[in-house]
Amino acid sequence: MSRKVVNLTDNLYDYLVQVGAREHPVLQRLRAATAAETGDAAGMQIAPDQGALMAMLVRLLGARRTIEAGTFTGYSALVVALALPDDGRLVACDVSEQWTAIARRFWAEAGVAHKIDLRLAPAIQTMDALLAVGEAGRFDFAFLDAEKVEYDAYYERSLKLLRPGGVVAVDNVLWSGRVADPKVIDANTRAIRALNEKIRTDARVDVVLVPVADGLFLARKRG
Repeated sequence: MSRKVVNLTDNLYDYLVQVGAREHPVLQRLRAATAAETGDAAGMQIAPDQGALMAMLVRLLGARRTIEAGTFTGYSALVVALALPDDGRLVACDVSEQWTAIARRFWAEAGVAHKIDLRLAPAIQTMDALLAVGEAGRFDFAFLDAEKVEYDAYYERSLKLLRPGGVVAVDNVLWSGRVADPKVIDANTRAIRALNEKIRTDARVDVVLVPVADGLFLARKRG
């Protein structure tokens, strides 16, 4: 039994996605459009294997109310919306009209636009507004993938919004390996490193760091 993640060559990764991701055709078209229309920014889009894992989590949780901080061109939102029941809801937080305009096209094409409540405002502002109107404890799943220096603020608000048993998924927690390099001390890396350590010892949650894509920290809120 290996103690390390298998070395994912390009061929092996292509096999992993082909066999295990079941990427919806509209997700495939959204991925292609993001690559064509956003240039170097396309790297911000989550990987199909991560999307498949998130969809599985949403279904396992029986989630109906979800939230994400960071939407970009809408792939993660589409993954979640496709996994939600018809009366499910995703609050999608982003600040870019340009990128989310791409998202809206594909949400409509997939027939899930009615499930997605896009809020064009800083995620912290939107989360605080939800808490202010009594939404604490009413969400099943949260996905965090926006400003890294604000990760701790998103995490704390997510725990308030989640019901007991709800799950928050934090993206990019391996940060291309930079979190494990003590010589790297930029603000984003320090913020991710600090949150990783906080989650590791947080008695409020059950945790696992999954080595999918750039690292996904899953924290289940205890009752």
